[in-house]
Amino acid sequence: GSSSHSGVGLKRLAGRRTGLVPTAAAAPSPHRPAAMPSAAVLEKKAKYDARVCSLLENYDRAFLVCADNVSSAQFMGIRRALRPLGAFVLMGKNTFMKRCIRSYVQRTSDERWAGLADLMVGNVGLVFVKDSLLDVRDTIAEFKVGAPAKMGVAAQCDVTVPAGPSGLDPSQTSFFQALNIPTKIVKGSIEITADVQVCTTGERVTASAATLLGKLNIRPFAYGLELMQVLEEGSIYSPAVLDITPDDIVAKFRAGLANVAAVSLACNFPTQASVPHSFVNGYKNVLAIAIGTDYTFPQAEKIKAILSDPEALAAMMAAAAAPAAGGGGGAAAAAPEPEPEEEEE
Repeated sequence: GSSSHSGVGLKRLAGRRTGLVPTAAAAPSPHRPAAMPSAAVLEKKAKYDARVCSLLENYDRAFLVCADNVSSAQFMGIRRALRPLGAFVLMGKNTFMKRCIRSYVQRTSDERWAGLADLMVGNVGLVFVKDSLLDVRDTIAEFKVGAPAKMGVAAQCDVTVPAGPSGLDPSQTSFFQALNIPTKIVKGSIEITADVQVCTTGERVTASAATLLGKLNIRPFAYGLELMQVLEEGSIYSPAVLDITPDDIVAKFRAGLANVAAVSLACNFPTQASVPHSFVNGYKNVLAIAIGTDYTFPQAEKIKAILSDPEALAAMMAAAAAPAAGGGGGAAAAAPEPEPEEEEE
């Protein structure tokens, strides 16, 4: 018996030395070629690539959107609402979307979308737009839904638990004490006596904050497609730019023009913005000399005539003061009406 066992052991040892009998499952070679995808997968990828190329060719504007915490029902509603506006929502794997975009840019030399591939980071997608960007933005914003605070999620805004009745029974008092939230018992329920901030914008929601907000049935956050960037004719900018109105642009231009004129006048360096002010200031100086001397010129004769006539000067000053008085003149004129009653008495 022992000899037979020793013979088997010698055969195994010889097999190990010669490599004929493997001691364990052979590890896969790192140089082994990957399995080719099936024909169905290749066809699916080809159709997706054709769709991406068609969208890049037919559209010149798009939103880069973040789809974190967006449900499939929200996606269905957004797609349905955007269809009449001529907008199209495209989602997919970032690696394959980048490949399709770069391939399209390289093949067509269309540099409008050259910078898009580098922005495809995270759970993002594209909303291609043909008509008004504002209409599409407002439509997407309509599909935000309230959501409870989850532990570990970045807070969208500051969340404060307001003072007042909580609707919880007194057995929950220890929970509030652990969170250092001041409470009192009123009519058999817990009442919070002071506002308490439990979440800060940008910071992670703690487990205690998530539990507290859940107990109070507070849904502080709203999730939907979040606009991250706008791509328009090769330009990339923040969605906040869409809130700028023509009046804002005119106001900024006027402020800048006033600054240029002020600097030019202070430096005594004439520019197109300061020349009108220079003419007005020159006219004031010449007019002051004409009023102080016997020298006159046609533009100063009317002013000198008014200054030499006290009644005309008083009338001019009264006419200038009337608009400043506003409705006060009407009230002053209506005040003397009770005088006849005093005479009758």
